[in-house]
Amino acid sequence: MKIFFRVLLLFVVLGWSASLSAQNTKIKEQHKVKKSETLFGIARKYDITIDDLIAANPEMSMPEYELKKGDYINIPYPNTSKNNIDVASSVNKQQEALPLTRPIRVGVMLPLHDINGDGRRMIEYYRGLLLACDRLKKDNISIDIHAWNVPIDADIRTTLLDNEAQKCDIIFGPLYSQMVKTLGDFCKRNDIMMVIPFSITGNDVATNDHIFQVYQSNDVCNTLAVRQFISQFKTAHPIIVDAGDPTSDKGGFTKELRAQMEKAGLSYSITHIKSSDQDFQKSFSPDKQNIIVLNTGKSPELNTLFQRLDRLRATNPNIPISLFGYVDWFIYTKVYQEYFHKYDTYIPTTFYYNANTNDTRWVEANYRNWFKDEMMYALPHFGLTGFDHGCFFIGGFHKYGKGFTGAKGQSTYRAVQTPLQFIKIGTNGGMQNQTFMFVHYKPDHSIEAINF
Repeated sequence: MKIFFRVLLLFVVLGWSASLSAQNTKIKEQHKVKKSETLFGIARKYDITIDDLIAANPEMSMPEYELKKGDYINIPYPNTSKNNIDVASSVNKQQEALPLTRPIRVGVMLPLHDINGDGRRMIEYYRGLLLACDRLKKDNISIDIHAWNVPIDADIRTTLLDNEAQKCDIIFGPLYSQMVKTLGDFCKRNDIMMVIPFSITGNDVATNDHIFQVYQSNDVCNTLAVRQFISQFKTAHPIIVDAGDPTSDKGGFTKELRAQMEKAGLSYSITHIKSSDQDFQKSFSPDKQNIIVLNTGKSPELNTLFQRLDRLRATNPNIPISLFGYVDWFIYTKVYQEYFHKYDTYIPTTFYYNANTNDTRWVEANYRNWFKDEMMYALPHFGLTGFDHGCFFIGGFHKYGKGFTGAKGQSTYRAVQTPLQFIKIGTNGGMQNQTFMFVHYKPDHSIEAINF
């Protein structure tokens, strides 16, 4: 099955950026936000980058931040460092090489069917890509989208015989690992940006400079979480709480965490979730920040931990308590968000779904209006993931052409749910996503994203 969809595009929405400090940023003037203005548009007006703008206004890096009419924001002086000049020069050459008068040609090679869960999830992802095209059209960008149904038993070589395939600038896919090498070789031969959006086995990104690999394995995420935990809480008192859950999949993380803390010379305590109140209390420091790590991500054990902490706080109201959790806990946000704030919770993640932002509501409302359907309940949401990927990669290609790398200095988009930032793998490899953050539920009921 082949699907053809053509859209005229208008505009790149906002720009994702890591949290930056404004301490060394010199402010040129203040700008009063007008209706329908975006971070991208304001940055372009003053000839600065989105990173520069967020550096001058650190509150913009908060997950709940919304640019509103009437706000006053700081406008910094343009960054004229040598590195920025070099990057700009390289980018301008690439832009000159890109025929911007023609549509950007986008291919989608995923299982687009209603036979099983893979197909239904990828249909939702594809719908998100189409919504990204609709949102982008405020910049008068023209896009041709060609979509091919590529199920698990397909021979992708047959799909690649279509003449339209080799004309693509970007191809999103495949879903299945056995197709990666064939599609990767095809993209390299035809100078096509290849975006692998989801989990795969293998490491083709290490040898193919046309691949953008979005997915990060659990092992990679665990390594990043351990590293940042030790950096963030090096003066705290960690407490490992054994939940007695033999089916837990968090043992690898806590084992690595303990090994690295011991290697760094950091002391920690171990207790059991069913220990006596007296023994439980003995694990805590009376004056240091106690950062608790439960060795399961499951709800019943988390609920028991909250009960234990409530009893501890009742008799020791001033004891400093923080909690370090898992991305699984986002599922329980409706039930436990007050507890997350109460116990100063940090959750390591590569995404953050905030249902209350205007951008999230816009995407979800348009998804409902366009497709007469609701997004599936999943974390992350596949429709929002497709939307973020579409805005990021298509918008980036429009601005930087074949010089687009997705690196920090090329921010063109502020993600709704799934931020992206890439680094090059080796000398001959492609680009691999390195986004990682702690979502911090603060006791004052605010939420911040600590980006690394």
